[in-house]
Amino acid sequence: MSTPVPLDADRARQLAAEFGLKPEEYDRALAILGRTPSLCELGIVSVMWSEHCSYKSSRHWLRQLPTKAPWVIHGPGENAGVIDIGEGLAAVFKMESHNHPSFIEPYQGAATGVGGILRDVFTMGARPVANLNALRFGSPDHPRTKRTLDGVVRGIGGYGNCVGVPTVGGEVNFHPAFNGNPLVNAMTVGIAPADRIFLSAAAGIGNPVVYVGSKTGRDGIHGATMASAEFSADSEEKRPTVQIGDPFAEKLLIEACMELMATDAIVAIQDMGAAGLTSSGVEMAGKGGVGIELTLDAVPQREEGMTAYEMMLSESQERMLMVLRPGAEPVAEAIFRKWELDFAVVGHITDTGRIVVKHRGAVEADIPLAPLESEAPLYQRPTTETPKQPLLDPRAVPDPVGIGPALQRLVASPDLCSRRWIWDQYDATVGGQTVRRPGASDAAVVRVGEGSRALALTTDCTPRYCLADPEAGGAQAVAEAWRNITATGALPLAITDNMNFGNPEKPEVMGQFAAAVRGMAAACTALDFPVVSGNVSLYNETEGRPILPTPAIGGVGVLDDAAQATRLALPDNADLVLLGHTAGHLGQSLWLREIAGREDGAPPPVDLAAERRVGDFVRSTIRAGTVLACHDLSDGGLLVAVAEMALDGNTGATLDPAPDTLPPHAWWFGEDQGRYLLAVSDAAPLLAAAAAAGIPARRLGRSGGSHLAWGDGTSISLATLRAAHEATLPALMEGT
Repeated sequence: MSTPVPLDADRARQLAAEFGLKPEEYDRALAILGRTPSLCELGIVSVMWSEHCSYKSSRHWLRQLPTKAPWVIHGPGENAGVIDIGEGLAAVFKMESHNHPSFIEPYQGAATGVGGILRDVFTMGARPVANLNALRFGSPDHPRTKRTLDGVVRGIGGYGNCVGVPTVGGEVNFHPAFNGNPLVNAMTVGIAPADRIFLSAAAGIGNPVVYVGSKTGRDGIHGATMASAEFSADSEEKRPTVQIGDPFAEKLLIEACMELMATDAIVAIQDMGAAGLTSSGVEMAGKGGVGIELTLDAVPQREEGMTAYEMMLSESQERMLMVLRPGAEPVAEAIFRKWELDFAVVGHITDTGRIVVKHRGAVEADIPLAPLESEAPLYQRPTTETPKQPLLDPRAVPDPVGIGPALQRLVASPDLCSRRWIWDQYDATVGGQTVRRPGASDAAVVRVGEGSRALALTTDCTPRYCLADPEAGGAQAVAEAWRNITATGALPLAITDNMNFGNPEKPEVMGQFAAAVRGMAAACTALDFPVVSGNVSLYNETEGRPILPTPAIGGVGVLDDAAQATRLALPDNADLVLLGHTAGHLGQSLWLREIAGREDGAPPPVDLAAERRVGDFVRSTIRAGTVLACHDLSDGGLLVAVAEMALDGNTGATLDPAPDTLPPHAWWFGEDQGRYLLAVSDAAPLLAAAAAAGIPARRLGRSGGSHLAWGDGTSISLATLRAAHEATLPALMEGT
């Protein structure tokens, strides 16, 4: 076999730097190859050793996360995580970022983010049943925000709606720290038979390697490298690295893969995601401990004259790589041709332990796979701990406006206003399995299978907490996901994460990451809520300004009976009961930011033992059938939670006065964690049960009427609140 034609030595070193390799990393690659690389080889090494693909700055810390439990079938390392949800079914799910592409081209960046995460899930044999997202945008008055928000929402809706997978939940935050770097995190959940999960490890010397799906073009080349660097003023010029999606082709690909998976043809399967043919080929062969030989002449191409380098690094969408059993090619080809998709045998599995790439009769790459992984950079970068901020004494924080005006301003604020403008662009009910649409409960609820079983799904993170105290913020993100699932009556089972941070080469950023992981690990352990999949997105900076640290959490729980899922809507003539301890914590609260004009203080502490105790009590109470509505308390505190329930149920409430032990604004707007608001027919039995279980509980008031009223005689009409709540996003997006 001939040797690949090497680049000029000086040119190779120059290109290595342009492709994101540090000088010492390039020297390591030279040692592995024993010679100067070809252009194709340099491209392969650079993307596989990029931050996006290798996790070279984060692997050390991620090992702290708990990943095992009796119900975990497959944890991190596969295309998506897999958990047993009973009745012979498994939930397959993952969350991934498309931050950088969505900054450059919001519509396609978000759309292809949805497409990529869908493929991660159905690659494993799971039919997707739900999409969620976690979005962060800059200040509403920043000139880019309107365009970015519009494009991202249209991209998510356009792709998900066309594919026919409902978008059932998510979250949206706004903050100036995201002005130059929005976050677009997409999550997909699928259902598969628990005993029929498809994995990615290649096997079988001589087995055919096949390419299926759409044709390969020049879009997305070096997308993984672009996602591993911070932005500068000329980032708009990176549009060619953003992929172009086709949701109709994705729908066909789902159906074709599902049909082939019903046979015994597939040995291994991998989505062509970041780094395309390179990552799929390298990862499949590497996991299987085998070699792979690819002949690129057979790759379906939509552009003329493509080189081996371009084909190996293209991130064109809606493509998969498979290893088939010998002789299965005709069956597989017939299926993919029927669905009007490309099918080509592009290689075979070898016993060499190398990836060999051929094109036009020449060897373009010949790289040993084992050292490509074992010698990949792994950094334990310097860390600097975030200085602790003092706890704010609520008595020392004056109330500048009063309770009623503050409530009206808070429900209209960007982080709390109605998301209807967004939800209405998503099809939340396609497929007919959605039990709770966006906004109807703390977590989305989707029925699975033919029985009554359902999943509760949520995405959560509070970046302002993570900036002030990354460890507490990481724990709080996990705890809030657990709490949102619990508030539906579901049992939380596992999470996926999306770790969005700035430049890891800055000790303060790496310190944020390490602390957030510590907090997450503690919460996952205390709540029996393991991490089964995830994604790391670093270098989220523009011109040296980092985003807020954002370890987004996607949570999954199970309900034995979908009919038991609670609602958010406040019913008429019900008692309201507050469960959990209230200390009036105002540090880093939305009230402090939106009303007092401050962003300071320690975030609310997270008592994981109390979270577990109160949450388990709430779940058992819901399952007893006595809870009419339930809402966890988070952003905005107690009175905002009451207002959200009242608006959803179109029913007012009369509330008891704030206790004398706290200033009224701290009682109503403090963001103490581990709390729930329950509506029941009669508070007395619930209060007695809570007392017996050692759970702090207090009757808050009674629902009814068309106003919210609190103990000082002040009230506000639901009509006034609704007008404020629903006006913000339509006003921001007027004219789009």
